[in-house]
Amino acid sequence: MKKIVFIAILMSYTFIIAQEKVTPIFKDGEAQIVPEFEDESKWLRHDLWVETTFDSDGDGKLDRMHVSVTRPAQTETEGLKLPVVYESSPYYAGTAGNVPGLFWDVKHEIGAKEKPRTRVEVKRRGKRPIISNSQIKTWVPRGYIVVHSSSPGTGLSDGSPTVGGDNESLAPKAVIDWLNGRAKGYTSREGNETVTAFWSTGKVGMTGTSYNGTIPLAAATTGVDGLEAIIPVAPNTSYYHYYRSNGLVRSPGGYLGEDIDVLYDFIHSGKEENRPRNNRVVRDNEMANGMDRITGDYNDFWAGRDYLNDMKPMKAALLMSHGFNDWNVMPEHSYRIYKKASEMGLPTQIYYHQYGHGGPPPLKMMNRWFTKYLHRINNNVEKDAKAWIVRETDTPNEPTPYTEYPNPDAKSVQFHLVAGAPTAGKLTTDKELNNAKETLVDNYSFSAETLAKAPNTNHRLLYVTPTLKEDIHISGTASISIKAASSKEAVNLSVYLVSLPWNEGRKTKITDNIITKGWADLQNYKSLTKSKPLTKGKFYEMTFELQPDDQIIKKGQQIGLLIFSSDNKHTILPKPGTELTVDLSGTTLKIPIVGGKLAFEKATK
Repeated sequence: MKKIVFIAILMSYTFIIAQEKVTPIFKDGEAQIVPEFEDESKWLRHDLWVETTFDSDGDGKLDRMHVSVTRPAQTETEGLKLPVVYESSPYYAGTAGNVPGLFWDVKHEIGAKEKPRTRVEVKRRGKRPIISNSQIKTWVPRGYIVVHSSSPGTGLSDGSPTVGGDNESLAPKAVIDWLNGRAKGYTSREGNETVTAFWSTGKVGMTGTSYNGTIPLAAATTGVDGLEAIIPVAPNTSYYHYYRSNGLVRSPGGYLGEDIDVLYDFIHSGKEENRPRNNRVVRDNEMANGMDRITGDYNDFWAGRDYLNDMKPMKAALLMSHGFNDWNVMPEHSYRIYKKASEMGLPTQIYYHQYGHGGPPPLKMMNRWFTKYLHRINNNVEKDAKAWIVRETDTPNEPTPYTEYPNPDAKSVQFHLVAGAPTAGKLTTDKELNNAKETLVDNYSFSAETLAKAPNTNHRLLYVTPTLKEDIHISGTASISIKAASSKEAVNLSVYLVSLPWNEGRKTKITDNIITKGWADLQNYKSLTKSKPLTKGKFYEMTFELQPDDQIIKKGQQIGLLIFSSDNKHTILPKPGTELTVDLSGTTLKIPIVGGKLAFEKATK
């Protein structure tokens, strides 16, 4: 009898202890902050090196990636296993900074051989082994482990940066494999003492912004098991689309003269003894021979750095985030991947705001996404709206839901051009008999904003709609079909949509007069992969898209099509004087308008 009572007491005590074990808490489909996970002093932090499958620095040994881990103490004391939120970056150990001469000198004729730029060396910042503190305070208290890694050739990771090469996809894959017990981890960079991720459930979600947002997509394109969900924020999804535009050499906004080799130098903070070989093989051979700043053509080098080409193995759930006024990593980068992932049948959502570079989705959206795919809590997030747009009157945390992006009610409206230079011509839906040809004179001294505001100038062509009597909602990607001739063998072609009159009092990106932008090289009128010098004075026809957008053009404004040549924020800047002539009878603009042509006509009658 005493034995039975003792066993009963023991079982009750065991049951009480089991009840006291800390586990994640969920409410309304979201992981909640767990008080026992909040105490930072009890978090376990350690670093290690994960062995990859490649040797990108050519030293005869497989590269190892530097990894740091932050996890609740209960993963050690109570055998608790948790999913992982993972961010990887080339920036954690510092960058070159704004070194004089780092960028290419863009003041030269298009297609001319450029002056050599300054090569720079990065000194690794900091001596502490912990890589980064990002994501930790958000996700560890909510029942996640946070992992960081430095990308190849940066910080304490082996290898070489390739800026979009295969090793930058395989490096995070190796870390995810280690989190699932399929790859080796070591306690030191050179040693043989192994370490395992015994605290990991194997479910991994990745996020990050800009380059840090590119890496989750890079990892997902490997199809690695265990990567369940990614949330890329303003990711660079194609280095061609980042540094070129329809055959034109084009810089990201704010970084005039940057190119892929500049970014390589900017991030290369790895082992100093490996840099001479990396520079010789990657920067001075592969990049120098592949990037082609002479023609701007798309080639195998760029195709190998376009993640759209690698998406077939991808199976991770995708939540994209981007700003419509991001002129650094432009909004097409997210849209092209979102569209393809949707076509593949992957769980996919997109969040667009009206600001510039960066800007993650609301925490609630991210929480629901990770809760569903990492904790496997059935919160039906996949049944939420496909698209979330921060409208002009919305706050970033309360976007407007769409069943799809672009707005399903948007229809392409075709506009024709009516002569008016050097002031403004008309932009109309009526196809008027118009055989006019109008000419502008290139001069990079004038910004796009200055050209749009000028009452008259021969340095741009401008065509405007009637003043809107009602608001117009643009949603989607505008495109232009242009028939043009140049007085030289090459010419920059820049096209903006703007809202006029210009409001000088506007101070935030959300109310900018620039609607969208686009650029092209007429030499690529037939092919993106093979340009051909222009015959002076001969007209060529070319069609290309502008950047995707979604915004309301308020009543009292006019929509303006601004055509000019060199863009002093983005393009090569040749000596002023090149003439660009546009044949208006062969030029049309298409704008996606909610409600289509009827909505536009109603707003302008």
